[in-house]
Parts: sequence; structure tokens; C-alpha cells
Amino acid sequence: MALYPVSAVEELPEGTFKIVQIGKRSVGVYNVKGDYYAVLNYCPHQGAELCRGTVCGTTLESQVYEFIYGRDQEILRCPWHGWEFDLKSGKSLFSDKVRTRSYPVVVENGTVQLVIGAEETKEEHHV
Repeated sequence: MALYPVSAVEELPEGTFKIVQIGKRSVGVYNVKGDYYAVLNYCPHQGAELCRGTVCGTTLESQVYEFIYGRDQEILRCPWHGWEFDLKSGKSLFSDKVRTRSYPVVVENGTVQLVIGAEETKEEHHV
């Protein structure tokens, strides 16, 4: 396991995100309501830069011209074809078989850090 510093906590305020490059991998790191999540910046559908999409929620039953959202700021929508993924887990909202890679994030000493497994860092050095 390796820790990769992403930013200072104050540089990633609530409701914002940052795309970082870790080796050959592009990862989006998000501050959702004070909690941090990270997903691979790659849509499994056709390879779009997933993190260039919008962060939204799910639409709940509501009156005409009224929009009520559930899971607000927890859903990432691919900019190419609208596939939606849960920022917390990387799982798609439409199929149990589709997901994007998610990474643990820790905060230590005021620094947001991405956790990459040892097996993944070995793969990067051999590619």
C-alpha cells in the first residue's frame, strides 16, 4: 500500500474535485459533504474521461416542475453517454456488473491522500 498526497484539505473544499495523475493513472478525487472519494477517470463504457462529467444526484418522485434529488452530489455522470456511477463505491446505477475503479482516501495532518495498493504500483512499473 502506498499513499499519494493529493492536496491540502483547504485546497479541496466541499463540493469540489480535483483530477490527479498517479503514474499512468488519472484519478478524480471528490469532496462530497466533507467526505473524500476517488474514482478512476475512465468510463468502462467507451473510455471517456469520466471525471469530466457532472456530479449530481438521483431524481425522486416530485410534483410537475419540482425537482427533488436523492443522494445529491454522490453520483457522477459520464460526459459522453450519461452512464451514472456512485462516487462512494464506483458501482453503476444501472447494473451490478458495471463499475469504475474506486480508491480509498485518507486525511492525515491536513493532507488528502489517495491509497493505492502495492499490486497496482508494481503493475505501473512493469508496463
